Amino acid sequence: MDVDVFVAAHAAEWNRLGELTRRGGKLTGPEADELVTLYQRTATHLSIVRSVAPDPALIGRLSGLVARGRSAVSGSHNPAWREVALFFTRRFPAAVYLSRRWWIPAALASVAVMAVIAVWVSRDPNVRAAIGTPDELNALTKPGGEAETYYSTSPAASFAAQVWTNNAWVTATCLFLGVALGLPVIGALWLNSLNAGVIIGAMSAAGRGDVMIGLLLPHGLLELTAVFVAAGTGLRLGWTVIDPGRRSRTKALAEQGRSVVVMALGLACVLFVSGVIEAFVTPSGWRTWVRVGIGVLVEVAFLTYVFTLGRRAAKDGEVGDLDARDAGDALPESA
Repeated sequence: MDVDVFVAAHAAEWNRLGELTRRGGKLTGPEADELVTLYQRTATHLSIVRSVAPDPALIGRLSGLVARGRSAVSGSHNPAWREVALFFTRRFPAAVYLSRRWWIPAALASVAVMAVIAVWVSRDPNVRAAIGTPDELNALTKPGGEAETYYSTSPAASFAAQVWTNNAWVTATCLFLGVALGLPVIGALWLNSLNAGVIIGAMSAAGRGDVMIGLLLPHGLLELTAVFVAAGTGLRLGWTVIDPGRRSRTKALAEQGRSVVVMALGLACVLFVSGVIEAFVTPSGWRTWVRVGIGVLVEVAFLTYVFTLGRRAAKDGEVGDLDARDAGDALPESA
């Protein structure tokens, strides 16, 4: 099926349905009958598109029209709690899942850079000498030193708020500054890998690398995943500036930008969880395997959430966009 021809043939009906739904209860008898008819036709069109030519933009538009038409016909609306449920069970996991080809490579590259830097710092005394004096390195790496006490310098609740704010800022930088061709995102990933690699390398050189890993993994797995997802989304936004595909650059950026908003809201919640773990679990007196086990369980839970609910929602046509009522309508464009 030619999507452009299909759109041209039925666009007038869809526009008329949109007009009738916006007028709500101010319809005459014939207009109410027309609303029902157009709603049924559009629902049929949506079913055809999903099965024959699953264009994401067109599916998003028709899904919104059908939802508004159903609401207008039945006189019902989705309560706020249902919208929240839809966000966390469909929109956000679908957005993360659909961005996986960007954030997974970003994660692998960042971890590789982090590992190289850590090995370099741990094995080369000259590199450590360039980082700091022996006294400074000792203050950082000794038992009860700065690397350890960092997690317990403030009351847990206050520290959690501080960590969440800092991580949310880094994530927002990756998400929203990606439009600058992705360059700020690459810079943020580099600094993140550099800092972590230097600390792990310095602790390893002091024979305490296992202690540092035990402090980083409980919260770091989920925290870094959130940063990598944000970075991948920002890089995808930057690439949209370079290559918008068949859409105009303005429309492509608008669509991708709305997905960025969805991602920002969801990742704020993910970072809140990692911040709580960093404040209450990481500095606790529990055994290392317990703390690390909690971090691993939370990370596995998040990835399972993304690759089950997210994949399922994406197969159903969810594109991780804002609700159609807020995002407006979008039509596919020819090159």
